[in-house]
Parts: sequence; structure tokens; C-alpha cells
Amino acid sequence: MIFRGTDTTAILTEWALAELVLNPDVQRKLQSEIDSVCPAGQPVRDSDTERMPYLQAVINETLRLHPPGPLLSWARLATHDVEISGYHVPAGTSAMVNMWAITHDPSIWPNPEAFDPERFVENKSFDVRGIDLRLAPFGAGRRVCPGRALGLATVKLWIARLVQEFSWMPCEDSPVDLSEVLKLSCEMVNPLKARPVSRRPAATH
Repeated sequence: MIFRGTDTTAILTEWALAELVLNPDVQRKLQSEIDSVCPAGQPVRDSDTERMPYLQAVINETLRLHPPGPLLSWARLATHDVEISGYHVPAGTSAMVNMWAITHDPSIWPNPEAFDPERFVENKSFDVRGIDLRLAPFGAGRRVCPGRALGLATVKLWIARLVQEFSWMPCEDSPVDLSEVLKLSCEMVNPLKARPVSRRPAATH
């Protein structure tokens, strides 16, 4: 509970910010949506994020391109030899769902290596909670992640607040590196370094 409730949430936030740094047009569009929902000076609240479809699209696309848990913990042990989709699975084999491979499959996702939240704007009803198995980062069925709603709500609020208050710029001495390393979660090889620039007007005296 501690691991999945903290590690993956922080990693997803880091991946989202990294993509926003590399895609300033997406970042500006997200800021425009936030500004249209929240009047100047009013911090984003949980209830506000439900009226931000582009924010959800950004998070969906981050989950697709950088699933924090690329190998879903749906491990199953074959108790006898079996044929599945043309593959022979011998008895004693442990099988897992490779969500990373699914979300990077060009036969499922056009131009899968591109960060493109617009693919979820066009399909606003897309559900990442285990209903559509093209993108099920929290699993599905009876063993779906019990913290999915809390995790999504947390990341949405964090990203909205961070982008509302600051514009995130690259650091000249430490460019964003999207290289991945699989530990307990799929992490950035080099942790994100970015330069926040306040969006609030400077005080005058």
C-alpha cells in the first residue's frame, strides 16, 4: 500500500512534467484550460479538475507513453500446458500482462512514440480504469488497483496546481532525458530537472 500509493503517483507526475517541458504548446493549452476554469488567484481544487478534459487527456497520454507499472501484477501460473492466441504455454509458466508493449503497439496506437494528448481529446469517453484494455494501467476486473481513483485525483490536482502557478522550462545544463529504467516502477534514468517561472505578475512598489 505504501509503495503503490506513493512511488507510482510521484513517478507519473514526473513523467507528465517532463513531457510538458518538452512540449510547450501542450503546456500552454493546459494553462489556458486551467485559467478558463479558475479565476485569477483562485487555486485549483479537486472539484475543478473534473471540468478540465484537456488535463485528463494529458494524464491519459502520460499513462500511455510512460506507464509507471509497465508489467501489471496480474501474474498467473499455468497449472497445465495450454494454447493461448496461438502460443504454447507450458505448465509451470508465470505469465504477466505487458502494458508497456500494448501502449506502444503501432497497430493499436497510431504514431505511438509521439506525446499527443489530442488522441484523447478526440475520444473524450476513453476510460483508463480498466474498461478499455488498450490502456489499463491500473489493471482490470476483480483485481484492479483499489487506489486508482485516489491516484488519478492526486496526480490531476498536483499537475494542475504546478502548471497553474508556473511555466516549466528546460534547464540548459540538464536537458530532459526520456530514457527509461525498470526498477519497481518505470522511472527516468536521469531524474527530471526543470526551471519553474512564476506566472503571477511581479509585485510593484
